Amino acid sequence: MAELLLELLSEEIPARMQETAGEDLVRLFQKTFAALNPREVKTFTGPRRIALTCQLNTEVPAETVVERGPREGAPEQALAGFTRKHGVSKDDLVLENGFWVLNRATPAVSAEVSLAERLPEILRQFPWPKSMRWGTGSSFTWVRPLRRILCILDGTVVPFSLATDTDTGHGLTSGNLTEGHRFFPVGSTSAEPFAVRNVADWREGLNSRRVMVEASDRRQAIVKGINELAAQEGLNIVPDAGLVDEVAGLVEWPVPLLGRIDETFMELPAEVMQVSMRVNQRYFALRHSDGTAAPRFAFVANIEPTDGGAQVIAGNERVLRARFSDARHFWDLDRKQTLESRVAGLDRVTFHADLGSQGERVKRLVRLAEIIAPMVGANPAHAARAALLSKSDLSTGMVGEFPELQGVMGGYYARHDREPEDVSTAIAEQYMPRGPADSVPTAPVSIALALADRFDMLVGFFAVGAKPSGSGDPYGVRRAALGIINLIRTNSLRLDLVALFVKASEALPPAIQNAPDLDLLPGFIAERLRVQLRSEGARHDILAAISVGNTDSDIVRLLARTDALASMLATEDGKNLLAATKRAANILRIEDKKDGPHEGTPDASLYTQAEEIALANALGAVIPKVEAAFGEERYSDAMREAASLRSVLDTFFDKVTVNADDAQVRGNRLKLLSELVRMTRLIADFSQIDG
Repeated sequence: MAELLLELLSEEIPARMQETAGEDLVRLFQKTFAALNPREVKTFTGPRRIALTCQLNTEVPAETVVERGPREGAPEQALAGFTRKHGVSKDDLVLENGFWVLNRATPAVSAEVSLAERLPEILRQFPWPKSMRWGTGSSFTWVRPLRRILCILDGTVVPFSLATDTDTGHGLTSGNLTEGHRFFPVGSTSAEPFAVRNVADWREGLNSRRVMVEASDRRQAIVKGINELAAQEGLNIVPDAGLVDEVAGLVEWPVPLLGRIDETFMELPAEVMQVSMRVNQRYFALRHSDGTAAPRFAFVANIEPTDGGAQVIAGNERVLRARFSDARHFWDLDRKQTLESRVAGLDRVTFHADLGSQGERVKRLVRLAEIIAPMVGANPAHAARAALLSKSDLSTGMVGEFPELQGVMGGYYARHDREPEDVSTAIAEQYMPRGPADSVPTAPVSIALALADRFDMLVGFFAVGAKPSGSGDPYGVRRAALGIINLIRTNSLRLDLVALFVKASEALPPAIQNAPDLDLLPGFIAERLRVQLRSEGARHDILAAISVGNTDSDIVRLLARTDALASMLATEDGKNLLAATKRAANILRIEDKKDGPHEGTPDASLYTQAEEIALANALGAVIPKVEAAFGEERYSDAMREAASLRSVLDTFFDKVTVNADDAQVRGNRLKLLSELVRMTRLIADFSQIDG
């Protein structure tokens, strides 16, 4: 077993490409060197390097490969083809059991030789999303100019070159040298290379030269550092895992620092400051304990300042002032024009080639929001007003600069225009929830607008054949469906989704109002609901049992049934009812094939045992109660009534032989079981439930 260290040092690698590059390096390495049995494979990615370490066998063992050729006596052309394929002559073949056979012996190959031969091939074929050429004399490309290749196997350099007969490979050859932080020691502008003997040596040497090779270590240092600095000021960092990951890919030695925001910019909306800092400068926003924006920001330097960070902080504060000045310009300019005055301009903004302009979409939203408003307790006029203004901020300078603020800025501008508060709030919340962790609107007008936006999106994109397929969902249709589900669940809304899809589709362009894919929408929502519930830990089989043959599009009712069934099956009575019902269904399935179906009202005069009379009486009493409870949506009561059959069912199956010798008695008992199965079908399809 031998230890391998491979490091590829280059100019700065974009943060978004680093993790994937590490995964690609592992994949290619394991595939290429499978014969060396690589194990404990680990990658390290950072701003300037990707590296791989692993344990390997010291050689690919010798082996003999047996290739069976044509039969003895086969035409000469067939034999010639076989020898040509394997690059041998007829003298190299032997006859075994009537066939020409080639026994090809492959000698053992050392790991060092194997690596030296094939690593250049991996580097030349490395799948960077974008790569660049540099210099002259070589066609070798890398994400950024590659500067060094370090490759050591058990303390010895694995010698190879990227050059070929006609290509210089930029003169890159493997060696045992690497480099630490570019600005270490402090004041230097280039790192002195140093020799490495093994993985421990490499990690220790880089760490002493201000390079954290583990991305997870850099992330941890960033989170810990900025939170400690914020806590010292009595402030909180706005959580942003994506920004932490990105910054960890920008620095080799993270040094968190705090800067100050000029009070003159604190009148800007908090979202504007946060997005501007994040997008333009990779800064972290801070908040007071009451959630209001704090006049401080956190950032991460890539060096250890000798002055405690004074110059670095001052420089970043100066840059931020320029950014915030731009934002304040848009803020002041946008408010000189009302949102209402911008509505007409939406007719000149394309929403989708087949779905018309943003102006046409707004008209659909106004109509749909008015329809939905009474269903969610909203003022229809306010819902329509919010829908009318919802997309007007698209033409503002702020949204043009930061598209992710669309809606949020509309809310601010609506308040400035003195629109009703529920209208302003609805505009600001129209895209919420944006994800599983986002807040869900609860104000009635906000709900009406958010639902109208998503219903229009779903029917529109399904109508034009843009429904998601596989992992592709370019228009965020799955997210829109989950948004509808979350709005309904959070607010316990009783909505007929099918009816709303019909209403929404009526406003589409005439040519697509009856598109066949629109019929898929109820099933699409149901599938999204099942996926979401599964992610929450709900039992897959119970969901299937409730969903089979169920066309109910009332999500609240469907979830109530699911919860009630899960609760019933958690009890001993429920488990016994499930077992008895499955037993009855199996008997009926077998006997129905012989002379069924066995349906209809059992004949009381044919009962011969007290146990079947008891079951008949129990079913006669319980079934009406279950049906009534279902009709009144008292699902827990219905399940409890059904589960009460446990004891009488146990006794029936214990004492009664269903397939009696008397055909009439047998048929009557099968009808009795059919009554039981029919009742449980009101609840769910028990055959879908495990256990």
